[in-house]
Amino acid sequence: MYKFAVKGMADVSKDIITRNNLTSEDISLFIPHQANKRIIDATAARCGFTEDKVFINIGRYGNTTAGTIPLGLSEAVDERLLNDGDMLLLAAFGAGFTWGSMLIKWETYP
Repeated sequence: MYKFAVKGMADVSKDIITRNNLTSEDISLFIPHQANKRIIDATAARCGFTEDKVFINIGRYGNTTAGTIPLGLSEAVDERLLNDGDMLLLAAFGAGFTWGSMLIKWETYP
């Protein structure tokens, strides 16, 4: 599972970055599925993200399965980690050997 998760999340993350003419430097915050710290660290390393660009909260909650990314995004907002124009990368893997990623250009609304 470890190799599958790391390869899958890293591959789809790098692919979506490339398809949008971006680089890892353009990503302000990476919010990966919080399965375990080892998977998060390996995926971030494969994508070229420095530690300060990776959101990690698994130590507080453990693996909350389908809730890890929404929970991470909510915490990033609460912690004021996001600014207008930031590019966020979300990546996950799950049941049925599936994986996916999403880019979000962050904008706040009144």
